[in-house]
Amino acid sequence: MQRTATRIRLAFTVACVAVTIASGLSALAAGEAVGVGRPVATSPATPPSQSDVPEHVLHALRERRLAIPVAGVARSALRDNYEERRDRTRSHAAIDIAAERGTPVIAVDDGSIAKLFRSVPGGTTIYQFDPDRRFVYYYAHLDRYEAGLREAAPVRRGEVIGYVGTTGNAAPDAPHLHFAIHVLDDSRAWWKGTPVNPFPFLVERVR
Repeated sequence: MQRTATRIRLAFTVACVAVTIASGLSALAAGEAVGVGRPVATSPATPPSQSDVPEHVLHALRERRLAIPVAGVARSALRDNYEERRDRTRSHAAIDIAAERGTPVIAVDDGSIAKLFRSVPGGTTIYQFDPDRRFVYYYAHLDRYEAGLREAAPVRRGEVIGYVGTTGNAAPDAPHLHFAIHVLDDSRAWWKGTPVNPFPFLVERVR
């Protein structure tokens, strides 16, 4: 099992380098959905610092006590690649969690499905609201959705909502979950908000 996990992480790292080089080719398409027409919450050129988000908002996010969004992945195995560059114009503004294709993706929090969405960069994606619609959790590059998943449906923390894959601009030989968190603005629109680094909110429970 340990050797398999090591091989997955190595293949994922190599593939990410290739995607970083190639992603500039699809950068112009990064803000457009396939057949939907709504803007995607795209990565900023420079991600905002956590200090740009009010402390009471960060505290509220800590209180959500988020689950790890990929089944079977230990908190200690997560890697902080939030600030990695994806091309000359975009920061990552998310973390990637490598896993075998088809590994269950689980809801990190209670809430509801804000949007089931397919886009050029993210492929098959899910946007999930927290119970108070202060945050939106973004799951991308999914292989497929869990059967019966629908928009506006309530979900519980730990519930399977999809499966790890390589859709969108992910390298086909490096399945992983691209996971992001956005603090929503007053419009509470699922595609708007300020990105925050998910890493500390996923790992701090082990400290």
